[in-house]
Amino acid sequence: MGALLTGLGLVAVLEGLVLALAPLRYEDLLVAFSKMPVQTRRMIGLISVAFGVFLVWVARTLVG
Repeated sequence: MGALLTGLGLVAVLEGLVLALAPLRYEDLLVAFSKMPVQTRRMIGLISVAFGVFLVWVARTLVG
């Protein structure tokens, strides 16, 4: 449970940093995403999930 909370906390920190340091770029990114087809956004989401699972697997394998 601690690892899950740590992961969620890190996501919140990264999202917060993006909003704090580059809010206008974040808006531009949201506009660009809204113009993409749904299938493209879905594929980006699935690739992100797969990459996240891979990173967790690597971290668990290397660190223990």
